[in-house]
Amino acid sequence: MAYQSNQTYPNLLAADFNPGEYDSCTFTACNFSNLNFHGSSFENCSFRDCDLSNAKVFKVGFQNVRFERCKVLGVHFNTANAFLMEFTFDHCQLDYCNFFNLKLKKSRFTHSRLLEVDFTQAELQEASFQGSDLSGAVFDRTNLEKADFHEAVNYQIDPEINKIKGARFDLEGLPGLLGKWGIKVQ
Repeated sequence: MAYQSNQTYPNLLAADFNPGEYDSCTFTACNFSNLNFHGSSFENCSFRDCDLSNAKVFKVGFQNVRFERCKVLGVHFNTANAFLMEFTFDHCQLDYCNFFNLKLKKSRFTHSRLLEVDFTQAELQEASFQGSDLSGAVFDRTNLEKADFHEAVNYQIDPEINKIKGARFDLEGLPGLLGKWGIKVQ
């Protein structure tokens, strides 16, 4: 497997991608839609303005990986290598992604759209969802202690089945915590 370090890859297509170990690399404006990344690992890498929709990430390593303005639809991150997994998503579309049962402490999902994303049983202590749209996102037995939901919208979190001690919410977000009981905040 090839090892690449400190490289920049602009405008790649799925057919141009070579599986390997990537360290401190940057991928810019790449179209990796439907690509099978099997056999690859990314450490301290950045993806900017890329399309990774429906990419296959089975056993792929993601350690300290940053996505900026990327389209990442329908990716099952729960099948990736969970060892030291850490993400930053900024201004991304993450609709229909799956983070089931992952340890993502301190990960960032900021100013992004996360429609119907599955966070069931995920460990998201100190994660940030600041400024994100969480319409239909599933939080079920999820650890959200000390998570930041400032300026986040459209979330539904049941405090009885999720750990939310120390999590930060805006006053406008109270309906997302009280919806189960039919309480209306005006």
